[in-house]
Amino acid sequence: MTNTQSALALAARVLLAFMFITAGVSKLGDVSGTMAYTASGGIPGFLAIPAIALEILGGIAILVGFRTREFALALAAFVVVAGYLFHFVPAQGLEGFARMGEMNQFFKNVTIAGGFLMLAAFGPGALSVDDRAGRSAPLAA
Repeated sequence: MTNTQSALALAARVLLAFMFITAGVSKLGDVSGTMAYTASGGIPGFLAIPAIALEILGGIAILVGFRTREFALALAAFVVVAGYLFHFVPAQGLEGFARMGEMNQFFKNVTIAGGFLMLAAFGPGALSVDDRAGRSAPLAA
């Protein structure tokens, strides 16, 4: 991997991790509200606790490039499931314009999942804990 590729992989990890770390930490400020919102998606509110932990710990792991593939796959699954449960509201008729904001959030989640899948496939790059441990090479064909 070239220096440019390593720097871009680090930049990608920073950008992907930023949202999850900040979102997870902000949810700690109102855990009961987060649990209520989680329950509004039709799943038990107590599952907000492991979701917050995944956002914070997974975000930090992605940031430093530790167990990158595992956390990238976990976060990819998380954002797709969360996007479906909380933002997937297909447009129907004229009311579709009002729902488009939620669908944009769903599409954002799917796009983020794509970034995590690329990270899982190609690895975290040379500027990572995984590289020091010999786990950063792209997946073999």
